[in-house]
Amino acid sequence: MNMKRGRNLMGTNNRIDYAQVVWEITRLLQESDTLEDALRTSLEEVVKAVGAEAGTVWAYNAGGDQRIYPSFWIGGADLTGLSLAPGEGIAGAVVQTGKTTVVKDCQKDARWAGRFDEATGFVTRSMVCVPLVNKYEVIGCIQIINKKDGSLYNDEDVSLCENLAMLAAIAVDERGLNLGFTEEKKAIVSLRDVRKTFGEGENQVQALKGINLDVREGEFLVILGESGCGKSTLLNIIGGMDELTSGTFLFDGEDYSHADEKTLTMYRRNSVGFIFQAYNLMPLLTAEENLDFIGELCDNHMEAAEALESVGLAQRRDSYPAQMSGGQQQRVSVARALVKKPRIILADEPTAALDHDTGIEVLAVLENVVRAGATLMLVTHNEEIARMADRVILLKNGVVAEVIVNRHPASAKDLEW
Repeated sequence: MNMKRGRNLMGTNNRIDYAQVVWEITRLLQESDTLEDALRTSLEEVVKAVGAEAGTVWAYNAGGDQRIYPSFWIGGADLTGLSLAPGEGIAGAVVQTGKTTVVKDCQKDARWAGRFDEATGFVTRSMVCVPLVNKYEVIGCIQIINKKDGSLYNDEDVSLCENLAMLAAIAVDERGLNLGFTEEKKAIVSLRDVRKTFGEGENQVQALKGINLDVREGEFLVILGESGCGKSTLLNIIGGMDELTSGTFLFDGEDYSHADEKTLTMYRRNSVGFIFQAYNLMPLLTAEENLDFIGELCDNHMEAAEALESVGLAQRRDSYPAQMSGGQQQRVSVARALVKKPRIILADEPTAALDHDTGIEVLAVLENVVRAGATLMLVTHNEEIARMADRVILLKNGVVAEVIVNRHPASAKDLEW
């Protein structure tokens, strides 16, 4: 998964610029190491070129349940687990008819599947939707959604989208990409229009500006973004360590948006495991004693020896933090999170204080934790770590800027930075 942004091809003459975009898309689809990366980057180029808010590549499961599934999307809406029935919505209609459709006002269009906006918190106003057609049949469609300046799509915009669809369909035929279909899993965390403000008056800072996000059971989710984008604030709200200013935060269907301190304490104790950049181990306790201390606070905890064995540190059970390396201390902190048998594990920059080899060692442990069925949400500014995730949420200035589904997560041992 290539997390790097595409180059800016916009200038003053749209006709020339659009020709450059088509040339760049052609090159990407032909030369990129993986077709998934090429399609995602090509979609991003078109979204930027036409000044849109979002874009989606939909895949038609013709050989299965006949539904239409989102394969790639750019923008703030999280479409994970959503799909359309045959003919449902504008995307379904385009796949069914094989005809390009331009919609000026989706909210007033009888074909619009409004449940998607309800599910994601995104507001769809206008769109261009073009079919993906291979040599024999329609295999999906591409949607470009909402002009940022509020204007309507013109003929050049539509032509660019049709060029992307044509080139993408050819590339899929030639390079044999399986667009894939998103497996629907239960959401254990649901955030809707979550906002967080610090300070008052002139000193007021909006850390989160309307986050809509679901965390699904058993997934490895990475929150990616630069310092100050709201990553840690988001993690603190989900961890019950900070209260949102407005919006809704549900965990396993229960509302914790403005829960009292006693309720939040029990939530943190029984449902959430924490891994921090600083190991936060108690220096006068051994590795096993650090875990026993946490386990005694929980009703149904894992034995400390079992948790230490799961992170490869059974032989260091009697060691004090000062007797262990930084990587070993962080692995103890992973074991400390596991000993609670939490529903979700939250990791805030867990490798930031470690060198590359030691960081990979810790990430390999987390990889095994997810494979064993845990739900892990990891915050980082390191784009390379995002390659391990099932999904990547890119935060910019307190909002979700992009959601990336990664069907082929990298192993920790394959990462380089």
